[in-house]
Amino acid sequence: MNLRNKYDIPINSVITIAGTVGVGKSTITNALANSLGFRTSLEKVDTNPYLDPFYADFKRWSFHLQIYFLAERFKEQKKIFEYGGGFVQDRSIYEDTGIFAKMHYDKGTMTPTDYETYTNLFDAMVMTPYFPHPDLLVYLEGSLDDILARIKERGRPMEQQTPAQYWEEMHERYEKWINSFNACPVLRININEYDIIQKEQTIEPIIEKISNALHHSQLLKR
Repeated sequence: MNLRNKYDIPINSVITIAGTVGVGKSTITNALANSLGFRTSLEKVDTNPYLDPFYADFKRWSFHLQIYFLAERFKEQKKIFEYGGGFVQDRSIYEDTGIFAKMHYDKGTMTPTDYETYTNLFDAMVMTPYFPHPDLLVYLEGSLDDILARIKERGRPMEQQTPAQYWEEMHERYEKWINSFNACPVLRININEYDIIQKEQTIEPIIEKISNALHHSQLLKR
């Protein structure tokens, strides 16, 4: 029987936060982990050697960037389950192939050969019975205007310099992706329903929704 915290959430749960740039994944990851007593698994952006070159030249660096992310996320996923769970994870490994690699292939900024190599590697690493999937994916969603405003206000310089058309396409792709995602249970949260930065207590109703979603998914497994 799984031990549970005060929110009636199993302490070995793995909760992944997904959503496009600007929705506040890192903020809610930290807030949830603090409230639940979980560890965090944060996206390693500052140490990524390909990120700055990528934003300067998508075609030259898209394959390198995706391979780097895939390797780092796979190692992180392995570490999470070796610890025995109890993690909130900033961005899922599924977004790499479902959103970013596919977008670059569709737009011609990743060659067909590179895309085939990447997807074959992804399938061999992730789409197997042995890969440990999260217990719940929390998808943060919002309007394009809200997301662009957040990028303008809080985004990194390289994100703020990226044309709005790029973020518009990313927003559309995320919506299509989440509507067909089925690797694990999904809970959708609108970013306008809370403001954790201004009001920390807004995390409480989100935790209640997470608890209900986890209970529901466990009942379906029985």
